[in-house]
Amino acid sequence: MQIKDFMIDQSLKELTEHRTVVLPIACYETTINENIHGYIPLHWHDELQFVLVRKGEASFQINEDKITVREGEGLFINSGCLHMAKDKNNNSGCVYICLNVSPSFVLSQELYTTFVNPYIQATNISYLHLVSKEFWANNILDSIMKVNQLIIENQPYFEIDISIHLTLIWKNLIMNGVQLEHEQKEMLKNKRMKQMLNWLHTHYAEKILLDDIARAGGLSRSECCRYFKRILKKTPLNYLTDYRIQKSLLLLQQPESNVTDVAYQVGFNSTSYFIDKFRKSMNMTPLVYKKYKNSHSPFVNNST
Repeated sequence: MQIKDFMIDQSLKELTEHRTVVLPIACYETTINENIHGYIPLHWHDELQFVLVRKGEASFQINEDKITVREGEGLFINSGCLHMAKDKNNNSGCVYICLNVSPSFVLSQELYTTFVNPYIQATNISYLHLVSKEFWANNILDSIMKVNQLIIENQPYFEIDISIHLTLIWKNLIMNGVQLEHEQKEMLKNKRMKQMLNWLHTHYAEKILLDDIARAGGLSRSECCRYFKRILKKTPLNYLTDYRIQKSLLLLQQPESNVTDVAYQVGFNSTSYFIDKFRKSMNMTPLVYKKYKNSHSPFVNNST
């Protein structure tokens, strides 16, 4: 299965249902630059995520860290961590397998408290880079591939085989020897960041001041800016502008939409300002983007 777009709610929580018919998991291939945004936008989910890059190179951001994942390598992204992904070179055609698993399904209920919960609560394991030269990581990468194949083949009892591989994945992950840390300061920082993003994504179409965003996180203006620059590498208002442009993409693809209406719908109070920011972000004007998307729509008959 190939996912080119996924829905997120106002807090950036992904709304994709991560499960097969029977199991609380999802395993699919993603080609990064085929996503509607041209990249995988910032989001989070309760599920644990395991990634295996099959082609090209990906640049991932997990919370405030950035990491390059090359072909044959992978990632473990912990539950609740903000993350996004871009094609490292924009044209490598990066493809990766994404395996999302509900934490409660990794091990049996009797083992969950001891062997799973301490890891998903740890503040020093937002992600782990999976490199094949590490024995434990190579085992995880092999199991990701096998789970993906099991779902594709859909043979009798494949769910049991998947469960076995998930157990092996988790055993190898906790064998890597990382000492767990649980810092209240880090937990509070993540909570405040999500509160600010949640507020911003609820009110993005309104007039928004820096004070409004800071107040949502219970922070001063300066602390709010430090949070955004540390985690998202941009100012709060620059992030807001980028988010508004993201929201405009789907609106521009509607046949009846026009650039001015879209600009005001996503919170810009000037069409010319919207066009300028859109061009800098997308390397084309909103009108060119709209015409291109409409001409490539599966519902448009391009025959002459």
